[in-house]
Amino acid sequence: MQTMEKIAFLGLGRMGRPMARRLAAAGYPLTVWNRSPGRAEGLVEAADPAAAVAGADVVVTMLSDPQALAQVAARIRAALAPGALWIDMSSVGPRAVAELGAELPPGVALVDAPVMGSVGPAAEGSLTVYAGGRDADLERAVPVLEHLGRVRRCGGPGSGAALKAVVIGAIVASVTVVGEVLAVARELGVPQEAAVQALASGPLAGVVARARSTDADFPVRLAAKDLALAGGGPVLSAAREVLLAHPSIAERDLSAVVTALQGG
Repeated sequence: MQTMEKIAFLGLGRMGRPMARRLAAAGYPLTVWNRSPGRAEGLVEAADPAAAVAGADVVVTMLSDPQALAQVAARIRAALAPGALWIDMSSVGPRAVAELGAELPPGVALVDAPVMGSVGPAAEGSLTVYAGGRDADLERAVPVLEHLGRVRRCGGPGSGAALKAVVIGAIVASVTVVGEVLAVARELGVPQEAAVQALASGPLAGVVARARSTDADFPVRLAAKDLALAGGGPVLSAAREVLLAHPSIAERDLSAVVTALQGG
């Protein structure tokens, strides 16, 4: 992968914009596009996604959900250059990745590379990137992805999306459980700090830290979306129902569910 190859970056949301800025700072010729214009902040912005990907060697998508990815894909397929590499970094699950791969134009390769981390790590380049794809495509994608974080090769196409669904399902459900048990502690008369300290001194230490985070930015509505992508049985389904039951915190970080479950 040569650093002078042209990159098109589609999706400048909470995570996408700092990620795109890191690629621009690394020296890649970069064109960006976002469904809501005006978020480029000095980056070269195309009027539509097809214009952004025209002539691009690498296309990176960072979109909110499978529906958004499908809509953008329909608008750019015809404009993709033969030999282009499409790196989808959206959290859309393996089914959406498989559907995307099945409709690729001839000569276009696909790597799925969703990330773990929030806005701060996105700006710092310290995300965890779960990358799936054919070996040759991963070799080409990794030099780009390494500007965004630590790359973990997961296997063939769709494997990055699958592992992301597993990990995020565990994290979101666990944070929800911590919120509920702290509510139980309050009902039983256990002081909150005593309950937190007891939980944090055991195997749930990492989950408790995430549940009490003050600098993360992973909206509850996206957490609920990711749980739906993960599928699973009654535990993950129940956690998603809890998140959806608190629409007032939909745009707040996942940690807000802890306060919500305690009636705050």
